[in-house]
Amino acid sequence: MRGSKLKIRLLIGLAIVAFAFIRKCNQKQENPYTGRTQTINMTPEQEIAIGLQSAPQMAQQHGGLYPDQKYQALVDQVGNKLIQSSMARETPYKYEFHLLADPNTINAFALPGGQIFITYALFSKLNNEDQLAGVLGHEIGHVLGKHSAERIAESDFWRTATMGATVGADMGGLISGIGQNTLLKNGRGDELESDDLGVRFMIRAGYDPEEMIGVMKILKAAAGPNRVPEFQSSHPDPDNRIEKIKEAIERYRGY
Repeated sequence: MRGSKLKIRLLIGLAIVAFAFIRKCNQKQENPYTGRTQTINMTPEQEIAIGLQSAPQMAQQHGGLYPDQKYQALVDQVGNKLIQSSMARETPYKYEFHLLADPNTINAFALPGGQIFITYALFSKLNNEDQLAGVLGHEIGHVLGKHSAERIAESDFWRTATMGATVGADMGGLISGIGQNTLLKNGRGDELESDDLGVRFMIRAGYDPEEMIGVMKILKAAAGPNRVPEFQSSHPDPDNRIEKIKEAIERYRGY
């Protein structure tokens, strides 16, 4: 009787895992902006809705919006210039740029669908408009790259696979760990892809792409000498990113 129950559990678990793999295969699509094949399980309209729904909470976590409208106007101006001079204007996304009041956290990030944020802590360390364009271009790259949507789809897959492994053979922890490691590795690829797209957007908009290297140096200095080694981080090492940015500049100059 016990063996029979175990067999049933294994069959159910295998069925759930098989379902997760089949669904993942059916969700493969080519990103029209990057040409990369990704697992995506939502429409652009759903991405936009998620971004709009999450934006107020993200702003609140960083002290709300920065009160100086002059600085916000500059962020809007640079962001919209990048959009209007690149393929980003052809997307269905609704781009909005937010300068956050946070004076301590050096960061910028993008939500699905076009909600883009930069903290005052990072904004205040930038030396010129071109570096601001580098930051915002990188974040626009995350939106076009559908990186959040891809992470959501991958998380759904690993959640289902973990449930199947747990039912079938109590291997949920192992499978879940594989999923997290996969997402971590892909996260580094996302950053490099966004850097590459950011360089293209800067050149198209008439900004100096070399200034993105300056942004990397600012991030490296902010991390300090005790920064986490690349293999333990979801982000590539700034020195590695600088080399890739230099390659992208050589590749896209003259386009």
